[in-house]
Amino acid sequence: MILMSGDFRQTLPVIPRSTAADEINACLKSSNLWRYVKKLQLTANMRVALLNDTSAEDFSEQLLTIGNGQVPVDESSGLISFLNNFCNFVSSKDELINNVFPDIISNYKNNEWLSERAILAAKNKDVDDLNYIIQNKIIGTMHSFKSIDCVTNEDEATNYPIEFLNSLDVPGLPIQFNSIQFNLFAIIWVIQKEKNRWKRYS
Repeated sequence: MILMSGDFRQTLPVIPRSTAADEINACLKSSNLWRYVKKLQLTANMRVALLNDTSAEDFSEQLLTIGNGQVPVDESSGLISFLNNFCNFVSSKDELINNVFPDIISNYKNNEWLSERAILAAKNKDVDDLNYIIQNKIIGTMHSFKSIDCVTNEDEATNYPIEFLNSLDVPGLPIQFNSIQFNLFAIIWVIQKEKNRWKRYS
């Protein structure tokens, strides 16, 4: 017997250079074995219930409505329209930052204040843009740190040109980590994978 758990709407497979159809075909639910699986569904969201917050309950129901495909889809674009009370809508990245990190100039050293806020983005480019905008709001000097762009074995230097090394995007690090920039007074969090913990540098 194999026990599988999770929300399949949040665990789509990642296939490089694939289409949406490829991702759907790679899902467990597309497997020939899926018809033999006995499915059990949780009916109560205990995390929301323990909050005892009606707004959290409403938001949870709205998410389920979207996930269950009960929101009308625009046939021309394939997109859905959120209800006005679903979230706070913004027209620019600056407005988003000001809503999530109000008065960051006065609070960027406040660990408790920062720990209560986060911006999630679907693309690394958007993350980099948001980070750059926030960094520029902090008073201080921007510093750029270059990574090593040469190989340790000089005999293999011709196989790994500098241009190739500078084009690599390392997983878990900002895009083009060969030139990372941050403010002198910014708080930096680095994960130490070998110890599986976060470490703060400030």
